Amino acid sequence: MSDHHGHDHSHAVVTEQNAKKLTIALILTTLFLVVEVIAGFLTQSLALLSDAAHMFTDAAALAIALVAIRVGKLPADDKRTFGYQRFEILAALFNASMLFMVAIYILYEAYQRFSQPPEIQSLGMLIVAVIGLVINLISMKILMSSAKDSLNVKGAYLEVFSDALGSIGVIIGAALIYFTGWVWVDTLIAVLIGFWVLPRAWTLLKQSINILLEGVPEEIDIEKLRQDLLSLQGVESIHQLKVWAISSKNVHLTVHLLAPTADRNALYQQALELLSHEYGITEMTLQIEDNECVALTHEHAKPDTHRDDEGSTHSHSH
Repeated sequence: MSDHHGHDHSHAVVTEQNAKKLTIALILTTLFLVVEVIAGFLTQSLALLSDAAHMFTDAAALAIALVAIRVGKLPADDKRTFGYQRFEILAALFNASMLFMVAIYILYEAYQRFSQPPEIQSLGMLIVAVIGLVINLISMKILMSSAKDSLNVKGAYLEVFSDALGSIGVIIGAALIYFTGWVWVDTLIAVLIGFWVLPRAWTLLKQSINILLEGVPEEIDIEKLRQDLLSLQGVESIHQLKVWAISSKNVHLTVHLLAPTADRNALYQQALELLSHEYGITEMTLQIEDNECVALTHEHAKPDTHRDDEGSTHSHSH
């Protein structure tokens, strides 16, 4: 019981830290967004406007990620027994979708401009891009440590990271235009930003959809997990192995172990140690069977419709 409460407290502390980091990054990003949009129109720079568009998605991503944390903290109820943790994944999915739309819009606008490049005020473009880069680097520094532990924060971090690269591109473009007068460079930089963003948006989109479809988390090798369970002393076969995630760091597992000669308590402890420490699985249900017919019945029975006195079920959550 104490382990469970300790985990809840630790998770709450991390969540609150993530919320504070996102709030600071959101304030910085929103303030600069207003400046960059105005400057983009004044200088007629598509690269600057594309950077502003990415900055807008940054602000939206940070705001959504912040809301996701607040909503995710709501307690479970009779309607939602897992609570609202999955809102984090919905937020990441929405952010990835926005990145796609912005990148496609910039590519379309660039295509339009290649034939008729407008006059660009490169000095103003350069100054604003440098300020934007500084803001992005500060936000990246704030979010970096939390991006490893939360897909939600990772989505926001990728937004800021892509915009930082965009700012570097705009700075290079502004310098080239200032010294050479090649206004087409502005459009080229915008295209490069769009192509850089697309594969990263796809990665985030793929990760989010995998979790929503109850797929096996990417960091878990299901075949290795199966073999590790089979190697436990006394286990003859396994059935109904299912691994899925509710959020980026909340992985669940259910499995039936056929082990007719094993010491059930000892086997349970071994399996618990393996799954929690080797695979980082936070919640699990282990059912130990001593009869192959019972195991096969479970294999074909519908979930939650079969109860058997010969088997024993252990469940654990951190």
